[in-house]
Parts: sequence; structure tokens; C-alpha cells
Amino acid sequence: MVGTHTVVRSRRKASTVAVFGAATALLALAGCAGEASSANGAYGFPEAKQEASSTITVWVDADRQAAAKAFQTENPDTKIKVVTYDGSANGSNSFRTKMQLFDRAGSGWPDVVFSSQNNDAAWASQKSGGKQAFAAMLDKGLVPKGMLSNFTPGSLNPCTVDGRVYCLRNDLAQAVLWYDKSLLEQFGYALPTTWEEYQALGEKVAKEHPGYIIGTAGDAWTPEVFMWASKCQANDVPGPKSLTVKTDSTECKRAASMLDALRQNGTVPVVSVFTPEFLKKYSGKVLMMPGPAWYAGAIFNNPQSLNMSAGRLGVAAPLPWKGESEAVTGNVGGGTWFISSHSKNLKAAEKFVQFVTTADEYQVNVAPGYPAYAPAAQKWIAKQEASKYYATSLQPVETAASRVWDGWGYPTFSQEAIWAKTMTPGITGGKSIVDLLPTWQKAIENQAEVNGYRVK
Repeated sequence: MVGTHTVVRSRRKASTVAVFGAATALLALAGCAGEASSANGAYGFPEAKQEASSTITVWVDADRQAAAKAFQTENPDTKIKVVTYDGSANGSNSFRTKMQLFDRAGSGWPDVVFSSQNNDAAWASQKSGGKQAFAAMLDKGLVPKGMLSNFTPGSLNPCTVDGRVYCLRNDLAQAVLWYDKSLLEQFGYALPTTWEEYQALGEKVAKEHPGYIIGTAGDAWTPEVFMWASKCQANDVPGPKSLTVKTDSTECKRAASMLDALRQNGTVPVVSVFTPEFLKKYSGKVLMMPGPAWYAGAIFNNPQSLNMSAGRLGVAAPLPWKGESEAVTGNVGGGTWFISSHSKNLKAAEKFVQFVTTADEYQVNVAPGYPAYAPAAQKWIAKQEASKYYATSLQPVETAASRVWDGWGYPTFSQEAIWAKTMTPGITGGKSIVDLLPTWQKAIENQAEVNGYRVK
């Protein structure tokens, strides 16, 4: 069960095989006539003069080449040119940088772009330097309403700005509780049903089975797994240019305090799951691990990682905190597809994006991650269960998909980068996460202000 985040953010090598035109050549075009457009397009944005038979240019990362190939197989009469780039992997921001160059040149925009990031709609939906926003508005007729309504509830939140949809999610990366069913039964432990029980189990494991772990806190997405699931309001985006940051809340402190306790007793070590150290110390000793859906394929069912044998890996729905009626969860990745507002063949561009996000030929038969499109997701779950690898039903993965808390938003900057730069060194050095919360608050505020946000 490997999602977009697996292949893009796992700190493995990203393939960048495309060669773009030199920036100088683009800039030389600046001042030339841009595309002819209609000031009041039918879809809510100025449209270029349409050329129904024109070739569309599609940008994908290396792993989405399969999506483009599947489309070409099923739609041989639609002409497309596929260009591979890094997908803005690991926060490279290449998508935005390239579009800014095309804005200055007045031409060159691709018709469709895949991004591995969830925060691109924040900038792509807005004008830049007086130039037309790159992203086409999708929910004013360009994409059928019936199709939009079939996406998993909440999955289009990263694509929605001021109530309008500007992209479609490829896959989701909802956090769940993965666990080794065989080990749990061997040790005689019950599966925790709350975060409080999870912490108590960690304390028990530390005493009775030292060396075994119930999670990790050494990756940049640690806050997305633990703080987000605790409703920590560190990243609330109520408007396009406003951000609410309250890391001193009870919700933030309870998650931080839990991590401090489990880190101290060794059951939630500060180590990245994609390091040789993790494999050397914890292979065969992972009792459980909260993490995204793609952990199954990236870590557990992976010969290059934990390589857990079939019939052992179980999954449970996100945990609630005591006294809360329903659990929420975080999200670690999942890609997005954009249609360019500059496209001269919107019909073909929409046809492509609709196919790669909804069609069984790609999302069910080929895609490694959990589809954002609900009908495809149900079939994808059935296919995974048919493999007989899992020790339990995968229903909790589906349940978690619609429980991603909407109080954690998608600004133009990366929360992971802030955590990695500000928090990880302190945590690794032995400092308390609770004590570091004010430092995190200040770092988020500073980054937000640099990016033009009003901070509350």
C-alpha cells in the first residue's frame, strides 16, 4: 500500500528525467504577446482561445508516468505530450518556480500538472504579480459536479480556496494505527482504543519487552501523525492569507506530553523509518506504529525495509482522546492534479485529469496509493484484501479517509520543513517537546509572515 508520499517524500532518490527549456530563453519571450483570452470565461476564469485538436502537455513525476501511459492506452485519439519532472518532491517548489517563469515569458504553461505536494492550490489559485492564476477553477462547470461529489469527504480540502476547487486529489495518506497482530497476541496485549491507552501500553512495553517500539518520532511528518490527530491548532488556515497558530493549547500539549513520555522510555524513538539505523535496531521489534496508509507498502510489506511476512500486519482506525466521541486523524502526503487556466484544450485536459483520478484502469489496477475518489477506493481496498497479505480487514483505512481533521490547513509553506529545522534538532538533543512548543509557534509565525500571512 504505497502512496504518493512513499515514492516522493521517503527520502529515496526522486527521478527527474525531463529537460526544460532554459530560463533565459523563457525570459527572452517576456513582453511578447500572450495567449488570446476571453475576459469572462464560462468556467470562472479568462480562457485562452480553444483549439480542440491541439496536443496537451502533461507534467508528471516519475511514478505518475504509469497514469499517463494508462490514459494513452485507453484514449489513443487524444494527443498528449508527457514531460517528467520532480513533482516538487521534498519541497523543491519546482512547480511554482517554473510557472513563474512562464508567467514572465507569457507562454509555455503545461496543460496539466501533477504535484506531490498538498499546498500548491494556496498559490496556484491566486494571481501573481498581476498575472492570471495558473490553476483553472474546476467546480464552475469544467469538471462535472457528480464527479466532484464522489471524492472522499474532506479529500478536496487541500484543493479548495475561498470555497472553490482548483485541483483534484490523486491519492490520500490518512494516518491509521498499524500493528503486528502476531506480536500483540504473543505478548498478550489488547489493542489500544484511545491515545491514553496507547501511552499506557507503551509504558508497559518499556518494562516488559524493552527494545520493542510502538511508533517513531524522527521524521519531518511527526506533527502530521500525532499533533494533527490531537486537533493541535498549529496550522489552521481560515482564509487565503490568514493563519491561526496556537501551540500552547491543551490539544497540542497532550500530544507533546505523550510523545515526551514514550520517547523517554524508548518505545517511540526519534529515528526516521527510512534510515539504516531504524532497520538495524527495530526489524522484528515494531509492535505497532501510527502512520499514513502508505506505510504498509513502504515499510512493512517491503523487502528493503521491515519485510513483515504475510498474515501479521493488522490495522486499526485512528485513536480518539478520552472523552471525545469520534477520532480524527492527520494526513501525510497524497498528490494533486491541476489543469492550467491557460490551456488551449480544456476539454482534453479535463478528460485526462478525470481519467487519472477516477478510472479503474489506473486508480484500481495500477496506482499504488489509496485513491481519493471513493468508488475507486472501495475497489482498491477489495484488491488489497484479496492479496491475503493483511491479518485484518482494511476497513479502518477507509474509515480514516474521511476523518482527516479540517483544522489543519494547507498554506503555501511546508510545516514539515519547519518541524525538521526547528524541532527535530532539539528533540534529538534531548529537549522536551512540550518545552519546545513556544519555539515551534514562533517558527511557524515567522514563516507565515514571510509568506504574506496575517497571523492570529
